Amino acid sequence: MAQGLPTKDELLTFLRESPPKTGKREIARAFKVKGADRIRLKEMLAELADEGLIARGPRRSFTGDPTKLPPVTIVNIVRLSRDGELVAHPHTWTHDEIAPPAIVFAAQKKGDPTLGIGDRVLAKLRPLDDSDDYRYEAKPIRKLSSKQRSVGVFYKQRDGGRIVPVNKKESRELQVAAGDTGGALDGELVEVEIKGSARYGLPSATVLERIGDVGAPRSISLIAIHEHGIETQFSDEALEIAEAAEPVTSLKGREDLRTLPFVTIDPEDARDHDDAVYAEADPDPANEGGHILWIAIADVAHYVRPGTALDREARSRGNSAYFPDRVVPMLPDGLSGDLCSLHEGVDRPCLGVRIVLDASGNKREHRFFRALMRSAGSLAYEDAQAMADGRYDGPYDALNAGVIAPLYACYGALVQARERRQPLDLDLPERRVVLNDGGEVMSIALRERFDAHKLIEECMVLANVCAAETLESKQSELVYRVHEPPLEERIESLRETIRSIGLSFAKGQRMVPALLNRALREAAKTEFSETVSIAVLRAQTQAYYSPENFGHFGLNLARYAHFTSPIRRYADLIVHRALISSLGLGAAPKKDGLSAEETDRLGETATHISQMERKAMLAERDSTDRYLAAYMEDRIGAEFEGLISGVARFGLFVKLDETGADGLVPVSSLGDDYYRHDPETGTLNGDRTGRVFRLGQRVTVRLEEAVPLTGGLRFTLLEGGATGKPKRGAPKGKRSFKGKRGKSRSR
Repeated sequence: MAQGLPTKDELLTFLRESPPKTGKREIARAFKVKGADRIRLKEMLAELADEGLIARGPRRSFTGDPTKLPPVTIVNIVRLSRDGELVAHPHTWTHDEIAPPAIVFAAQKKGDPTLGIGDRVLAKLRPLDDSDDYRYEAKPIRKLSSKQRSVGVFYKQRDGGRIVPVNKKESRELQVAAGDTGGALDGELVEVEIKGSARYGLPSATVLERIGDVGAPRSISLIAIHEHGIETQFSDEALEIAEAAEPVTSLKGREDLRTLPFVTIDPEDARDHDDAVYAEADPDPANEGGHILWIAIADVAHYVRPGTALDREARSRGNSAYFPDRVVPMLPDGLSGDLCSLHEGVDRPCLGVRIVLDASGNKREHRFFRALMRSAGSLAYEDAQAMADGRYDGPYDALNAGVIAPLYACYGALVQARERRQPLDLDLPERRVVLNDGGEVMSIALRERFDAHKLIEECMVLANVCAAETLESKQSELVYRVHEPPLEERIESLRETIRSIGLSFAKGQRMVPALLNRALREAAKTEFSETVSIAVLRAQTQAYYSPENFGHFGLNLARYAHFTSPIRRYADLIVHRALISSLGLGAAPKKDGLSAEETDRLGETATHISQMERKAMLAERDSTDRYLAAYMEDRIGAEFEGLISGVARFGLFVKLDETGADGLVPVSSLGDDYYRHDPETGTLNGDRTGRVFRLGQRVTVRLEEAVPLTGGLRFTLLEGGATGKPKRGAPKGKRSFKGKRGKSRSR
């Protein structure tokens, strides 16, 4: 090792190749750092830790990979997976900007300690390379005392109080001593720290924070926000930067596109406007019938520069989170809702792309730019579609012929290109929770799908492809949006489902979206359309961000990068910065572009924002589940039609046609029979009756329970399930459960 003060790169290399918990003394000795240089070494290590490039450990030690866990560590069990498996997070996790990795426990064996939610465990970890949901598998070594946070409702008692957890996966109540209530009022929503599991009685807890009145309708989103650790407050420094930001008026380094009548087309309740579009016929006689498509995207990079407090806050969040009654934004409202948003009639800085298409939708060329633009109209999807259909009568009527008609003509060409490309054509209905002014659920409505939605989607997909192609051509680092092909075992399960309903799905072919589309089309002619749609969806892998390109299976694209939503996704901001740097765009590309420090940690950033995306999705889903349960609460005893959306060893998940609400039919309510869960075919099979339950089957259920606090729905099955040949005993290794009036057993 050379003598003298190391560079930051040399420090990073050394720490990544060293054992965890390497101390400053060892680092100084390795680099032969002496005297006053030790002070500078200490400062360099602190800077690297603050930047998230290394992690601080106990006793002034450091490790070079803040996301890597040691082979033996302490974990906290936080929840049950949908399949009933125990899921944990590392007990010590000091880097808040990176979501803790999910750890799944291996099937427990005889002699293992009995574990549950809230337990703290010393465990041996094994990395999982092929898991979509978990980073490590854990095997318990020793159960320790428990300390874990939870959100619940406080109920006052004479000697303190009790906490009823809001998470439906946490079944145990918690006991709070008189001195640990934190002044919480009866029926108030609180956050607590679980002290540990008592040998007898309830686990004890201490109130950390009073959240608010649990009965208030708008507490539903707050529960999900607190439960999943969604950050809602910005630092004073970040807010100061946002508040000091000013509108862009200078054209230095920008094109003037304010005369082009761009429009934004968004949901009616959109809170920000990332993207605007404009199309015109290509006047080039060599491109007869062709189109010029302009796409302008909010220039967030101008306001959020690398290394600032504002940038650190945006990276920490990773994305905005959307709930029925609120948005938790990635950026302060002064930027996300104002200066960055492409509002109608005001000048806004943008980063955009001009794309030339031929009459069949093939891309001939494209060019990126920075500019000033001015939106001619903020349209809802309904407005744009009404214009295209010739039934619009409103304030934007003047835009119809000159703006909307050319956009739809361009869309017609893009549809041809899409049909040739054959992306996965899985168009499942989306439901929207409609609230009144008081935050109460008024209705659950299906979101209508118009060509206007598809028009914007195709424009954005094309812009994202252009971004990836340009950055690859410039040999620039970037973050791809990756969607890998389905795993072979999932394809085999899908094949089994398709065959079970009498359709064919041949083996031995290279898996491409067109094969799945063919199965979806065949199923659409039968009563099993929903069965196959759900099975195809379940077969897909989880999309994620990566500095390495593995393609996008669902879109059937070789390269793809998110570029079009930088107000709400940090990945898009990274791509903007990479384009600015590689193309030298704007007056200050070095300040606005991708920094060397960012480039060095793109892998860490990609992992982090992928994790934060999943966290936001879970919080959004849990919030919607609670709103649905609140809506269903006064319909206990009613009967509903639905389909089986999930099969587990403990019961069936059923999605209702009317609302899209998901609930559980416990296996204990399925009748006097033993039921085996076969994970290979995704079925529950009755040993005595031969009754079979599988994904996508139509059923009739009765609502027995609706709990808004947890979002839980419980049903009783009235009709449904296929009959088959009775089984004589369950195979070895398969779990069997007895239904009503029976006992469970395992063979």
